[in-house]
Amino acid sequence: MSASPTNDPAPPPPGGVLWSLAGDVRGLLMLPAALALQVAHPAVGAGVDEHSAFRTDPWGRGERSLRSLQLWVYGGEAAAEEGRRLRRLHRGIQGTDTRGRRYHSLTPANYAWVHATGFPVYRHAARYLIRPMTEAQERALYAEWLRVGRVLGIHDRDMPQTIEEFWPYYREVLAEEIEATPVVRELVATDSPVPPPDRGPLPLRLPLRLMWPVLRPPLVRFRTFLTVGLMPPDAREAIGLAWTDEQERRLRRFGRVVRVMVPVLPERLRYLPMARQARRAQRLSRPGAGRPAR
Repeated sequence: MSASPTNDPAPPPPGGVLWSLAGDVRGLLMLPAALALQVAHPAVGAGVDEHSAFRTDPWGRGERSLRSLQLWVYGGEAAAEEGRRLRRLHRGIQGTDTRGRRYHSLTPANYAWVHATGFPVYRHAARYLIRPMTEAQERALYAEWLRVGRVLGIHDRDMPQTIEEFWPYYREVLAEEIEATPVVRELVATDSPVPPPDRGPLPLRLPLRLMWPVLRPPLVRFRTFLTVGLMPPDAREAIGLAWTDEQERRLRRFGRVVRVMVPVLPERLRYLPMARQARRAQRLSRPGAGRPAR
């Protein structure tokens, strides 16, 4: 890979809130809610509907999106290059949204909204799957999320620069733009025709294909449950997604199990590969690391 320009924006700092959150396997459970909130914007939903491979290659698209997200946080110099790649990828994505308006994926309001959704979803989902964030952690997370935005090429003028500015912006988008777009309805449907996984170890693919008619229905229902449940309630209401008291109790029970089980997992199971490598490199970079003890 060619050397990055010296003025590239830096990714979030090692050891920060996002550093711990983005590579934790629990972050995988949060992604469906963030994606659904993104595509609830008419322009974003139309772009995904018309230009994404999420229907024909959902596993491949998910793998590519996850790798991209990991690069933003743990990629070092590669983070900025990934941001440039994404902007090149989105240059030709344009059309007409669900309200009959012309859109382009790199229009600042559209591009910034896709990024902005991660903050409220992470904040809300962490209450169930990890622990509620302190005010200091929320502020640190937002500051780090802004740094990721710069890596993606989002100008400061296009994103609220403080939490105090973020929440009015967020509520305004919910009130004026967010709706149950066709893509949202597909993502929360419990009968989605999701194809069997075509990624992972070869010995597992054939059994998965054979068992997929039995596995798919409960897995799709679980995905829907997490998508709706881990979405912030005000966003859920703006889209018009139903959520019952019984579902809330089930989510709280599930969260308690996750909070107990994940922290005791070995690091190779708790963290995604890129996060594990970055954490190991950080440990080895500390003074005295790797030296024999006296």
